[in-house]
Amino acid sequence: MRIKSVLAALVLALIPATAPAVATAAANPHERGPAPTAASVEASRGTFAVTSAAVARQSNFGGGTVYTPTSDLTFGAIAVSPGFTATQSSVAHFGPRLASYGFVVITINTLSGFDDPDSRGRQLLAALDYVVRTNPRVDASRLAVMGHSMGGGGALRASATRPALQASIPMAGWHTTKNWSTVQVPTLVLGGQNDPTAPNSQHSTPFYNSITAAPDKAFLELRGGDHSAPRSDNVTVRKYTLSWLKRFVDDDLRYDQFLCPAPAPNTLISAYRDTCPHA
Repeated sequence: MRIKSVLAALVLALIPATAPAVATAAANPHERGPAPTAASVEASRGTFAVTSAAVARQSNFGGGTVYTPTSDLTFGAIAVSPGFTATQSSVAHFGPRLASYGFVVITINTLSGFDDPDSRGRQLLAALDYVVRTNPRVDASRLAVMGHSMGGGGALRASATRPALQASIPMAGWHTTKNWSTVQVPTLVLGGQNDPTAPNSQHSTPFYNSITAAPDKAFLELRGGDHSAPRSDNVTVRKYTLSWLKRFVDDDLRYDQFLCPAPAPNTLISAYRDTCPHA
């Protein structure tokens, strides 16, 4: 009898130790990859192997490339648009990098290099609908958009059109509309301090200030950056785009440490504003 009592006590003692781990996993089923570090969020690649597949021109967007993590899991999906006269090659680096951290990514060509921002917004949504329809690894409830220049304006328009999106990142966004008070999607606005094409005072800053309905938003200004800097493959863009997408597409609170508290201006960042705390 004494042996049975001892065994019962041991079993009861083990239950509290194992229960929290089970509860944590159940509370965040979308975590993908190991716990992030200061080095990992700036690295060129994450831990997932990645496959890519070309997408032919479609009736509602100009085709592109889909990057998919090699895994049996499901993932959030991100569509990325280039800017005026540009092709997917200008944003291609986002595809394999973000996919290696656990996202399905489609970098798109637009129907015309001269498509306006609103057209690019419609094409971003069409590209997301395409990967939802054709890629079994995509979780249709976790979708996001990114874009550079007029593609950034397209990301804003896509967010206003489809409030169910989980995240939006306009990079050096350009749009004649300055008021985005209807946007409800968590939005990270990236701008270059010395952008002559889409000056922050006329574009990124009023965009950020007008987004009043979104639960979370941030504005990052790259010190000395020109128009192309916010879409460049540099450690600052890597760190904050990845952290934003992980935090809001995957609801991965492990990445909040890189967003909140908001970073102070430094040699790489000339300004940063945020609605912290996110959690």
